[in-house]
Amino acid sequence: MSFPIITADQRLAEKKGIKGVILGRSGLGKTSLLWTLNAGSTLFFDLEAGDLAVEGWSGDAIRPRTWQECRDFAVFIGGPNPALRPEQPYSQAHYDAVCEKFGDANTLQKYDTVFIDSITVAGRLCLQWCKGQPQAVSERTGKPDTRGAYGLHGQEMISFLTHLQHTRNKNIWFVGILDERTDDFNRKVFTPQIDGSKTALELPGIVDQVITLAEIGDEAGTTYRAFVAHTINPYGFPAKDRSGRLDLIEEPHLGRLMEKISQPVKPAIERLTFTHPTTTDTETTRQEGVQP
Repeated sequence: MSFPIITADQRLAEKKGIKGVILGRSGLGKTSLLWTLNAGSTLFFDLEAGDLAVEGWSGDAIRPRTWQECRDFAVFIGGPNPALRPEQPYSQAHYDAVCEKFGDANTLQKYDTVFIDSITVAGRLCLQWCKGQPQAVSERTGKPDTRGAYGLHGQEMISFLTHLQHTRNKNIWFVGILDERTDDFNRKVFTPQIDGSKTALELPGIVDQVITLAEIGDEAGTTYRAFVAHTINPYGFPAKDRSGRLDLIEEPHLGRLMEKISQPVKPAIERLTFTHPTTTDTETTRQEGVQP
């Protein structure tokens, strides 16, 4: 048996799915982004029962109501993780049991994109399940242990997200509500609305793309919906573009956004900056009150 090296040609020829999260405040049209996707190749992971916004959309959907069902669908979509023990979720044994219940996983081959609406509701289902587990009960007093429940919740959510993130041949998009808060210095802070802090903190590092669907105003005072895609942006919104192909502001059309992300990659020398700022640039930055 030869050493299992994946050659550059093999790696470049692989079909790669986009993994991303779209955040935005309620009512801004996150679920309606389904209309911008190919209905025949999109699976709607409907957790919110909020499909009134896409009434008439001709794509397929699944509607998990419990955390156990969320895990079952995740392993059915993403396949088994060979590193896990048989008793663990997302293991080969879990996958085999789910295939016996749902049927042949090859039925999912028709779907290129899984649209999960929303990660906020998934977090609530997960927390409700965690509160009923032994880790959520104090061994000393027998009373509910909130810290234990939230600790288990963080582990469960990260395992769920990471497993779906490893579904290489499909686009996986999570949708979530964006909260606006004020910190101790009276500054606006935007964070994903997910129970517990662990998931919100680690989510940007798990997915490739973090996109905020926001309402932006122009110089004339007119507001419009747009995607914010760069980490450094003047609005303070959470965002990340691992592909390096997106502009700061993109039109709120998920289908065309994925087409742009999937374009042939430019050479690194054309899309990455390796030079240090000049002394003049640094001095100008300091004069403007910005830390270099």
